[in-house]
Amino acid sequence: MTKNYTPLTRNEIAARVAEDIFDGAYVNLGIGLPTSIANYLGDDKEIFLHSENGLLGMGPSPAPGEEDPDLINAGKELVTLLPGGSYFHHGDSFTMMRGGHIDICVLGAFQIAENGDLANWHTGEPDAIPAVGGAMDLAIGAKNVWVATNHTTRDGTPKIVKNCTYPLTGIGCVDRIYTDLAVIDVRDQKLYVTELFGGITFPELEAVTDAPLIDATSERKAL
Repeated sequence: MTKNYTPLTRNEIAARVAEDIFDGAYVNLGIGLPTSIANYLGDDKEIFLHSENGLLGMGPSPAPGEEDPDLINAGKELVTLLPGGSYFHHGDSFTMMRGGHIDICVLGAFQIAENGDLANWHTGEPDAIPAVGGAMDLAIGAKNVWVATNHTTRDGTPKIVKNCTYPLTGIGCVDRIYTDLAVIDVRDQKLYVTELFGGITFPELEAVTDAPLIDATSERKAL
């Protein structure tokens, strides 16, 4: 079937998430797509990026020739450190996460359920390599849990489902979902679509989502 809409690119998803991160926020960006959000944070806001391997005050990716092999994030990607930034033991870093000191975490996902359940560390396949990292700690410790991901898998299977079938990372933890097709808030165990992208219609979005959606595009809520 021919699509009448144009999904956002991964970089465009990252830029869209960056718009909603508020001034003064302490933010953890998960491995994969969420990491690139750091490249779209403007100078008009002071945002403190945290990494569970023990960094606070990260900047964007380094320019060619300015890489520092001692400065990497949890995904083993080279990063920069802004003036005033610091690095410390990962035990202290996890204390920040578990103690409710992170305002926003942005994670990737294999599946997100209607009630906010998140599955992002293992598909359950026998040959799959589990990669939980700090996701479980962030899912329960961050004040706001956002997901940034494509709306479907490469073969078109919906990632937003009625109930997760993969092992869970956290129960009822997701507050907002950013995909290449929409922004969706999770409130009262229901999915409220607050924004549509690329010319997709609400019925078209429903067709690629395996959970009930509520059209709230006329009442978009800011954090």
